[in-house]
Amino acid sequence: MILEVADSARVRTLTLNRPEALNAFNAELYDATATALADAATDPEVAVVLLTGSGRAFSAGTDLREMRRLATDAAAPGGGHGFPGLLDALVDFPKPLVCAVNGIGLGIGATVLGFADLVLMSSTARLRFPFASLGVAPEAASSYLLPRLIGRQNAAWMLLSGEWVSAEEALAAGLVFKVCPPDELLSTARRHAEVIARQPVASLVAVKHTMTEPLRAGIVDARERENTAFATLMGGPANLEALSAFAEGREPDFTGL
Repeated sequence: MILEVADSARVRTLTLNRPEALNAFNAELYDATATALADAATDPEVAVVLLTGSGRAFSAGTDLREMRRLATDAAAPGGGHGFPGLLDALVDFPKPLVCAVNGIGLGIGATVLGFADLVLMSSTARLRFPFASLGVAPEAASSYLLPRLIGRQNAAWMLLSGEWVSAEEALAAGLVFKVCPPDELLSTARRHAEVIARQPVASLVAVKHTMTEPLRAGIVDARERENTAFATLMGGPANLEALSAFAEGREPDFTGL
């Protein structure tokens, strides 16, 4: 099963389960995750969703082999929800979302944290926002949410450099709430999720709404700006060079781009 779903103590745990692909999001996983969030949103037995990954990765982001296929073949079929559908589900999710970052978080595996209400991270995990190095633009309203979460300069460094961010750096920047030893991450995340889940769901929804509603218009505008820039750059010379380099196992050469 590409997405594992388990319920306990009013917490629904969603586990990304493509360990052989480092939990990279293909069309099927985008659709499964978006559907699972929509289901949890309306299930009265669910108070909190806990999102984590299986194996050694949280998520390696969008499946680049699939991205290359879509960038070079206009007739290539996509999924039902896809990347935009997952973002819609995250924006609209009315209940607390806790993320347990168990391993590398790359691309959407990092930008999803902008929509989390609580993030716990393994001390050995790392994050990366690789958009410039892929010859594209930011995604998931990260250009709007990251500066508000961690400050303009921290956000600028992460988005412009594409460098890896350690758990301790993410904690110091304010991107994560707590860093845990790897073997304690999931139990610690569940304990925090269960504390929240003991509260009345109506109150949890109200608290989240009052915190996130002022950001909604900014998220919409950021997504429009990002989508425009992404559409302009995807399939362009820098993006195709980056994707070709990935497929060929070499460093991209952006000389002159």
